Amino acid sequence: MNREYKTIKEIVGPIMMVESVQGVKYNELVDVVQADGEVRRGKVLEVSGDKALVQLFESAQGLQISTAKARFLGYGQRLGVSEDMLGRVFDGMGFPRDGGAPIIPEKYMDINGEPINPAARDYPNEFIQTGISAIDGLNTLVRGQKLPVFSMSGLPHAELAAQIARQAKVLNSNEKFAVVFAAVGITYEEMEYFVQDFKKTGAIERTVMFTNLANDPAIERIATPRMALTCAEYLAYDVGMHVLVIITDITNYCESLREVSAARKEVPGRRGYPGYLYTDLATMYERAGRIRGKKGSITQIPILTMPEDDKTHPIPDLTGYITEGQIILSRDLYKKGINPPIDVLPSLSRLKDKGIGDGKTREDHADTMNQLFAAYARGKEAKELSAILGDAALSDTDKLYAKFSEAFEKEYVSQGFTTNRSIEETLDLGWKLLAILPKSELKRIKEKYIEKYLKSNEND
Repeated sequence: MNREYKTIKEIVGPIMMVESVQGVKYNELVDVVQADGEVRRGKVLEVSGDKALVQLFESAQGLQISTAKARFLGYGQRLGVSEDMLGRVFDGMGFPRDGGAPIIPEKYMDINGEPINPAARDYPNEFIQTGISAIDGLNTLVRGQKLPVFSMSGLPHAELAAQIARQAKVLNSNEKFAVVFAAVGITYEEMEYFVQDFKKTGAIERTVMFTNLANDPAIERIATPRMALTCAEYLAYDVGMHVLVIITDITNYCESLREVSAARKEVPGRRGYPGYLYTDLATMYERAGRIRGKKGSITQIPILTMPEDDKTHPIPDLTGYITEGQIILSRDLYKKGINPPIDVLPSLSRLKDKGIGDGKTREDHADTMNQLFAAYARGKEAKELSAILGDAALSDTDKLYAKFSEAFEKEYVSQGFTTNRSIEETLDLGWKLLAILPKSELKRIKEKYIEKYLKSNEND
């Protein structure tokens, strides 16, 4: 039931006050209708007594409040969903941006979603192959996991996001795989890069894109990731697909949250972000997962640029608390020409042990992963020591470790943004690099695997 009021009292920026209202709900959509029939949309931010605070989705410029009417629609933001969304590009509010016809929805879903009952959650335990060795081999992504990428301004996280969207797949599964890609607060050039990349490689066929540009309203930025997650929930739980959700850039989302919070004159928390930033991020991240009895799943890769390259900034800090690990990009590696510049030592996937091993990847995966980590860490220490004291200070074994760490960065981590390695190729490459070290140093690998895999690589 629509309720119309001519009691708009004031507008400050994008915030509008409507008085003498009845039965209005939080998050309800509002149409502001002008005398000439022009309509601008907003949503209810706050209700106090008979007053409603409304946030407009666009500029209030030129709005005549003396003749305008506020029409309350009785429902919150919804997204019309259908399988036909695959292969399409939408704006941040779910309207087509690719010039195609509007979607005929199978149903409408509230974009704020329903929380998953913890008792109904299934444990993530299936390997997702991204084709990127530094992720697949060392910080494995598991179906139903949320694994963020922590980047820094100027690093190629857009290329990494596009590569994962193109290459990701569930091994040994005939079930359908889809990617929902949400670009939040990006430039037009970045959007074109993603759209053209997906079209050129054919990945667009299994992808749904939601694009919110830097000049779009802040309130739309807050809706965009939720639009994407709502679409993902439909594809996963109604259609039964494995869905990978990539959201870039979470930092732009949080900046918009801060902007809206300031407009509402809320008490700021750390660095001016609202005190509920943790809760707000959790309502998005926790929409990833698997549900018992349902075939589909949602795996999430949120990408964020750390302001001032600071890991302790509220956005990466709170994200790290909620998610199961993080992939960290390194400016030092990028300067060395290593792409993707994934810094494997501080990166972490808390669920990697659940998605690897015999029947999932290969029997030797866990052992070689631990050995590669240990050898790379020791090699980096040896290189730091030689930088201070010179090569003469290193033992022969230390020199081999230093050589290993150089080769590891150049061959294993640096594979470019177009190479798609199978998990077998990644594991075999790990063995090839471990052959640089004396066999006596491979203390973390079972003897039977050394016999089986190391020899075959030495003979290659």
